Amino acid sequence: MDDVRIEGMVNVTGAEEHPHAARRLRQEWPALSWAESAGEPNRPSVALQRSPELSEGAFRVTVEQRDGAPQVTVTGGPFSGTIYGVEELIQRLALSDARGVSLQAGTYEAIPTLPYRTFWTWDHSTNWDLEQIGVQEIGVFNPYGKPPDGFLADYTRLVDFMSRNRIPAVVIYGMFRDSHRGVETAQALCQYANERGVRILPGIAINAYGGVYWEGDHPFNLATWLRKHPELSARMEHGVGFQIEDLAFPLSFPRSDYTVSGCPSRPENQQWMADGVAWLAETCDIGGINIESGDYGVCGCDVCTKRRAAREDANRRGESLESWSHADMADFYPRLFEAARTHARRDDLWLYSELQWDNMLDTEAHASLRALPPEGIYQHTLNRSYWNRVKEQLTPEFVSALPTKTNVFRAQFACQWNGTRATDRYKFNGRDFAGLTRKAAECGLQGLTVWGEVSAFHAATELSYLAFARFTYDPTLTWNRFITEEVAPRLGGERAAARFLEMTALIDGEILLEQSELRRLHTEAVDASRQTDYDAGRRWLSLADRIARREMNLRDSSP
Repeated sequence: MDDVRIEGMVNVTGAEEHPHAARRLRQEWPALSWAESAGEPNRPSVALQRSPELSEGAFRVTVEQRDGAPQVTVTGGPFSGTIYGVEELIQRLALSDARGVSLQAGTYEAIPTLPYRTFWTWDHSTNWDLEQIGVQEIGVFNPYGKPPDGFLADYTRLVDFMSRNRIPAVVIYGMFRDSHRGVETAQALCQYANERGVRILPGIAINAYGGVYWEGDHPFNLATWLRKHPELSARMEHGVGFQIEDLAFPLSFPRSDYTVSGCPSRPENQQWMADGVAWLAETCDIGGINIESGDYGVCGCDVCTKRRAAREDANRRGESLESWSHADMADFYPRLFEAARTHARRDDLWLYSELQWDNMLDTEAHASLRALPPEGIYQHTLNRSYWNRVKEQLTPEFVSALPTKTNVFRAQFACQWNGTRATDRYKFNGRDFAGLTRKAAECGLQGLTVWGEVSAFHAATELSYLAFARFTYDPTLTWNRFITEEVAPRLGGERAAARFLEMTALIDGEILLEQSELRRLHTEAVDASRQTDYDAGRRWLSLADRIARREMNLRDSSP
């Protein structure tokens, strides 16, 4: 192919419709000057455009000489495709220098294999701003301990990473709190994310998890509602809470406003939830909603017991089994979907519905779900031990027979919710994400959700997220190609990448290392940081930091 060289003034069209794509070109190609119009016909030009014929997140980049002048055309599918095409152009297709940009002529196209690629987060433990107080690492009923502006400080950085790496959606539990300025902040985040091709999906639960407005004096906050109408409270079958077999320590669920529940059989609560979803959809420029039934207990009043009796076995909600009701999902989700669709500011909402965890292979568990709306995106959550079963037993035939049409995996592992005291939150989880993606694609699932709370400043986390992004977009990607294209350039080359992953595996492993070995590895990581550029060196130093923490713990622990 012929080389195409761009220097000097460049005409750019479509910048008004695609402001962030144009912004990224200016940021990454500073040697060029930009005229946001058709301009002189003999100038180099970049055209940014959208095509309804392409699926969301798909793009086509064409580089050519036309009438003697370089012409680059970036065509994207709805919402995010043009941004993804520009990122492909500046990250992989172009070589920039002090005078301009060089490219090869040709057409480059990409279509996401798994359309639903999503991060899952809680507001209180999402830590992408690395210099603020109030950091938390785990929990479901936590207060928000950061300053009011901490929410945007964290999530705008997360959105930037997602936009640059083709991760189209993030679920946020705790999105609405008075302590981080409620609707004002939530709407500011939605607008920021929409411009960058990222969908914001508030997380809610039916008559649980604070309702639609997680915490504060608001009509759609559950504790506020039940204080006014205490007769609508749930009569829980068991104490609030659950335990996770794959987590090495017990979870605590102290009673508070966060743990209250409403009776799902009461018409007043049903209408209140529908009204809350309608308010949410018409108030903020959201990209969708993540709805679940609440997983910390079920109302056991006589009306609820009778309503569910014909469709599910109450014995399933024993002490070590389920802490939710599929019949409640079947009764609530259609009404909430309708409220969201009717009042939304856009006609392409992603309506995720959680089918709760570790029951994907259990046909009896799904018996009451056949009437669920076909437009829903249904999440099957997997703890690690259950994933090991699914990995071996799930087949395309089983998936095609599920009562739900659009199905995705959600990993409740490779994060803080599994493992030893240290958990897997800061480990390299890239191979897990690649394995989940391949199984999803093989069996006909259409997406994967993983935790995205930890900042990509941590190199093992960054590489894990990149594996998630690349493999979910293209599950045919080989591991070796991923290492060559994504890992090696970030660590100083192929040999450096291989050694970094070897050392990370030693730190992530269950075998305890001696202090002398930890100190040797620390020295090696620090030495490697000096052999490369700043960004690669910083990644090596993040590994050195993990090693030093481990060594300090050993030094200070009592025998």
